[in-house]
Amino acid sequence: MDKTEMAKVERYLRRTFANHSIRVVGRPKKTDSAEIYIGEEFVGVLFVDDEDEDKSYNFTMAILEGDLEE
Repeated sequence: MDKTEMAKVERYLRRTFANHSIRVVGRPKKTDSAEIYIGEEFVGVLFVDDEDEDKSYNFTMAILEGDLEE
């Protein structure tokens, strides 16, 4: 993902989740994905699927059981 593409996705995520602390950050040595952060906390990975005619983005977020405990 190039910087322009990451910026577009970042704007979309911020608007969709009403959270301006969401950041899309490039991954070293990877061109098909980026990391998603809220503030300084890593929350998931964004993958690009451009094999079909329509490009899409897939966000994967793992939720650990320990994170659910209050």
